[in-house]
Amino acid sequence: MKAYGPFHFDLEHFFELTPDLMCVAGFDGFFKKINPAVSKTLGYTDAELYSRPINSFVHPEDQPVTAEKRKLIAEGIPLLNFENRYITKQGEIVWLTWTSVSVKKDQVVFAIAKDITAKKKLEEYRRLMHILGYLPEPKAYRTILKENIPTDQELASILEDEAAGHIYLSQESERWLGQFESLVRKHISDGEAMISRLALELGMSERQLHRRVKSILNVTPNKFIRVIRLQVAREAIASGKMRSITEIARRAGFSTPSYFRKLFKEGFSGRAEQWLGDNW
Repeated sequence: MKAYGPFHFDLEHFFELTPDLMCVAGFDGFFKKINPAVSKTLGYTDAELYSRPINSFVHPEDQPVTAEKRKLIAEGIPLLNFENRYITKQGEIVWLTWTSVSVKKDQVVFAIAKDITAKKKLEEYRRLMHILGYLPEPKAYRTILKENIPTDQELASILEDEAAGHIYLSQESERWLGQFESLVRKHISDGEAMISRLALELGMSERQLHRRVKSILNVTPNKFIRVIRLQVAREAIASGKMRSITEIARRAGFSTPSYFRKLFKEGFSGRAEQWLGDNW
């Protein structure tokens, strides 16, 4: 316990409770101390996280650049807002943005990370919606709730993000879209019954559902669902567990393999068969 002015802060308590991922890593590439948010986000036990090199949890495509950044930190160069992907124990991709600083004499790195997976997913969905012509004009959208009015500095950052093609959403809108996506994935095989099922589980009418999605993303629910299906199909291909286009189309809820092929080619600039071949 350390005293600061009239207040007393238990730093260990703060370390345990913060929703951000916080860790101390050694120059040897292993975790030395982690807070509960790390194991909660990645799905591994503390023992599992301590027993393996940190880079083994990083997405294979991001391992080389992550290793290079780690060398720079060890040389005393702070790391600011570095984004990379981790693979959870369940096989899901998590995007994290890191800020790190080293203490050379102790051979350790202090790091804090925020989970930006939701933001990255929305940026990818928006990219696909533009390519497919669902958002014909290059225009950014943001939903700002009255209780979440940004400061001048935050607004400047938002406008900068919009110029770069990013989306700004309120926390409530981001949370709601995350729930929407989870339900789409849960009922991916429902076909035409999807909209009514989603509206029921979200506790609103189909008209309200349409208005909510339209107000946030400026597309209809059906178009957003189509884009989520494409992402599910790409994930199925990347998993290497499915061998045929028909199987993948069925997994993602597309009515026919031919329609899936057409949409996939438009969205990812390549034939699904070619992507499937590259993963075998």
